[in-house]
Amino acid sequence: MKTAIVTGASSGIGKAIAQSLIKAGYKVIGFGRKFNDEFRENFSEMLQPIELDLLDTNKLEQTIKALKKENDITILVNCAGVAYYGLFEEIGVSDIQKMVRTNLELPMILTQLLLRDLKKNKGFVINISSVTATSSNPHGVAYGATKAGLSSFSKSLFDEARKYGIKVCDIKPDMTDTNLYRNANFTCDPSACLAPADVAAVVEYLLNAGEGVVVNEITLKPQLHRIQRK
Repeated sequence: MKTAIVTGASSGIGKAIAQSLIKAGYKVIGFGRKFNDEFRENFSEMLQPIELDLLDTNKLEQTIKALKKENDITILVNCAGVAYYGLFEEIGVSDIQKMVRTNLELPMILTQLLLRDLKKNKGFVINISSVTATSSNPHGVAYGATKAGLSSFSKSLFDEARKYGIKVCDIKPDMTDTNLYRNANFTCDPSACLAPADVAAVVEYLLNAGEGVVVNEITLKPQLHRIQRK
């Protein structure tokens, strides 16, 4: 059975992508903080939820090695992310470390652990980056830097691995209606932001593109742009 690994699969964009992949016939191994009962029950046959501290690298590596023995993994979606906003001088050191490790280190480690399997299956690496990867980000300096690093990783990985049939896509969504902004003093205006399903639809598009076609990066923006204070 075709199998996908999705991080951040218990909520937001990751959850929408996991649901879309299941509907497309994939078994999804979803990593997340906590999967609610409805998600588990509705997709019980095709979802393998794993609640794991993804920053525990040793445990993550052991888990991935065990999963590779039992599954034919063809897709990796690096979606887990964390953000802290504010003046850079006021962002805590531990928060900077958490952003760098979650948004950049984790996708690189997971990709490295799975790359031989993905080469064998001529699979996909899909990285959920951000529009902040290509812009200046006052009050989001560290977050934007981690996403710029992820986008750079995506480009270089494709050029290195394309001859093996690997497809790599960097998806850059603008503000999306998720809990990413839980640590900020603002959030997106529901009438002027993306929905998680919008990003999931792009993943579906990528998987249905022609065999010899690779879309390396896609930027998604809402028609309107407004943020609101909490």
